[in-house]
Amino acid sequence: MPEDTDVKRPTVTPTRVIIAICLIAPFVAMLWVGSYAKVDPTFIGIPFFYWYQMLWVLISTALTMVAYKLWQRDQRSRKGGASA
Repeated sequence: MPEDTDVKRPTVTPTRVIIAICLIAPFVAMLWVGSYAKVDPTFIGIPFFYWYQMLWVLISTALTMVAYKLWQRDQRSRKGGASA
């Protein structure tokens, strides 16, 4: 019986958990409407309900970029490729 020389890495790693948290956080924040369904505090005259959601657009973009970079690094390390 031939021995498998490739070491199988675990599917769930700390990096992948962080990636999942980065991608799930915006959904949880937006689905929990009770946390931001209010008018005060206003920001430059815009009610909290609106500016909170718009702030999450920026946060979601940043979290998605972080998740993508972590995914690229994870895939490179799994393939044993050179870092770029």
